[in-house]
Amino acid sequence: MGKEFTLYIGNRNYSSWSMRPWVLMRQAGIEFDEVMVPFDSFGPDSEFKRRLAGVSPTGQVPVLQTSVDGTPTTIWDTLAIAEYLAERFPALHLWPTQPASRARARSVTAEMHSGFAALRTHFAFNVEANLPQVGQRALAGQPALRADVARITQLWNQCLAASGGPFLFGGFGIADAFYAPIVLRFRTYGVPLDAACVGYARRVVECVAVREWIDAALAEKDFVASEEPYRSAPPG
Repeated sequence: MGKEFTLYIGNRNYSSWSMRPWVLMRQAGIEFDEVMVPFDSFGPDSEFKRRLAGVSPTGQVPVLQTSVDGTPTTIWDTLAIAEYLAERFPALHLWPTQPASRARARSVTAEMHSGFAALRTHFAFNVEANLPQVGQRALAGQPALRADVARITQLWNQCLAASGGPFLFGGFGIADAFYAPIVLRFRTYGVPLDAACVGYARRVVECVAVREWIDAALAEKDFVASEEPYRSAPPG
């Protein structure tokens, strides 16, 4: 018998958006069935789009499917998925319990959800890759990228100082799940961080769900050229 939730994701090595709800649900202990839809050309006739037809109205991942009072429900946005889970499982405290902290956590998460365009452009998500020289060149040549990194580290420092850690708002929650892909981006591109951010990044990577995501990404061994702006072939 299947579980209550089915989560559709893309390649772990490339899909930072898929990582957010997967890590959130896994770390929180919410059981779900997983359907991985591998990336390909993304054209209208691609296998990726064909498999998502009838599943996602946007033709993108992630998608969470469930049933509420017998009514099939599809949620196709990462923040909407997180909010749904927070409502569905209030005892898990995926958002902070205090109103002021909860409002701040929502603001921090929404900023990640809709912002940091330069970082997304220049630091493509790639768990397997090790590209510190690319990171160094990009940071040196892209003021907007440096501003994004500075803003993220500022947020991390402010949240950790206010909450006392170990995560942004105390225990691991939605905000941390949304910033977990940034932790991996910083690792891929060798972004220098201050001591507090180094500690936070280490704790995120040590989370069981994040470690499982990384291990599975490394085991994929897929090389999708459209997702590789800095490499023309896989390592080796």
